[in-house]
Amino acid sequence: MTCLDDGDRLSGPELDAHKQAAWQTQRRHVQENSAFYANLWQGRAPPEDLRDLAELPLSDKSQLRRAQGEHPPFGDYLAAPRAAAVRLHRTSGTTGQAMNLALSARDCAITETVGGRAHAAAGLTADHTVVHCLNYQMWMGGLTDHMTLQATGALVVPFGVGATELLVRTILEVGIDAISCTPSYPAVLERVIAEKFPGLSPRDLGLKLGLFGGEPGLDDPAFRDRIARVWGLQPRNANYGVSDVFSNFAAECPHDTRLHFLAGDVLHPELIDPDSAAPLPLEAGQTGELVLTHLARDCQPLVRFRTGDIIAVDATEPCACGRTGFRFRVVGRSDDMVVVRGLNLFPSMVAAVIASFDDLSGEYRIPLDTPPPYDTLPVTAELARDTRDPGDLAERVARAIKTALGASATVRLVPHGALPPNEGKTRRVIRSHT
Repeated sequence: MTCLDDGDRLSGPELDAHKQAAWQTQRRHVQENSAFYANLWQGRAPPEDLRDLAELPLSDKSQLRRAQGEHPPFGDYLAAPRAAAVRLHRTSGTTGQAMNLALSARDCAITETVGGRAHAAAGLTADHTVVHCLNYQMWMGGLTDHMTLQATGALVVPFGVGATELLVRTILEVGIDAISCTPSYPAVLERVIAEKFPGLSPRDLGLKLGLFGGEPGLDDPAFRDRIARVWGLQPRNANYGVSDVFSNFAAECPHDTRLHFLAGDVLHPELIDPDSAAPLPLEAGQTGELVLTHLARDCQPLVRFRTGDIIAVDATEPCACGRTGFRFRVVGRSDDMVVVRGLNLFPSMVAAVIASFDDLSGEYRIPLDTPPPYDTLPVTAELARDTRDPGDLAERVARAIKTALGASATVRLVPHGALPPNEGKTRRVIRSHT
């Protein structure tokens, strides 16, 4: 039991029947082959009905890290023979120890099909030539996302990160009209174009479609509008995933900028309260931590896995594009949340305020030099290229944060270029305390 041809467009009894059948096979596979879950469940059999899944305990990233430390390289949640694995990836390690990811040939095929749905939903077609600018060095976002782009029929240019001057020349020479990268990478390109290609503007590259993912950004309308205005392209949130689960299983479409859940035939979603872990109904208007269970995974199947992503479910009815998965926004990560006088703040909230100031470049960091609790939110913001005399800008930004978020902030301004965006994921919350 694998992907359905129209798995992102089914709903109701047909999808439910498929999921229940897939779960029967998957639950036996996990029960018989995963020492990790056998220990976690303490001899308890997983329920036959997916609707009873909440009877099982949750699993999380810290448990997987411990499992890989004690049973290298893949942990005792490897539920297939070592010979079944045909590809090894490694997570970026943005929030801790990097993890080794094993995939069978079937795991790869399902991953590529689901990711292809996401890029197709975002508008990528066989008529596009797309350059892929994520790290190919073991990271899931490199080779695997390359294959999901290719699943749409597009011509894919495997560029990776670095050599930005060569990238600009390649886009112009080859006639590339789409780019896959992180939301912060266009800022890197803009700097290189300004410094190395006098008289050339970002619009002159001829890019028409931007497929973004790997970090937040596009949920901010001001940031999205700026990308569209400066580059003359359609920015699409096209690459939402959780590396331990799937590289890419959600994207927006031309009709709706919210993420569409596109893996309902192979991935079972739940919502929980991030503090109490109590189940929450997955319905419009609900906010909670996303929990995922594989319905078809050979090598490292996960059951009730806490992603750490806090999402807001906005709609559950079918979209105008015909896709039936629920639509949601990522509010932030539980491990990036900063509590200031009882207020739960996420970097994306700060980004929206920063982006509203033309005298700022949009780059910022939240440096946490001391352990909680916090009375004020420390923010370091970078000046825009043309800002010479910021005047009382720091005070105005602090007031805007207070007005928008309700929290007092201490804002420090730094010169343009002091906070260069990374070509990979950019970390916004910097915890330097022990």
